[in-house]
Amino acid sequence: MKIKIELFGAARDFSKEDYLELTIADNITIKEVRNNLMNYIQNKYPDNLNYLEIVKNSAFANDQDVIVQDNYRLSTEKKLCIIPPVGGG
Repeated sequence: MKIKIELFGAARDFSKEDYLELTIADNITIKEVRNNLMNYIQNKYPDNLNYLEIVKNSAFANDQDVIVQDNYRLSTEKKLCIIPPVGGG
């Protein structure tokens, strides 16, 4: 299935758009989505380890804007949001 990942914060640097579209298997977990996204980042930006850290440390929200855990299964949702950690001083 195709999934749209809306990008926020530092993750906006992953694309010229404010989202990415990935083709993923049906009924996979957020952890597997995270791994797919990390593979995409490694292929597109092989020298940028910061982008991988952003994906590793980001939260994901479903299409109802609810934060979901890594074991959450996507069955019908076609939209997620990636929410990177925010640092401040």
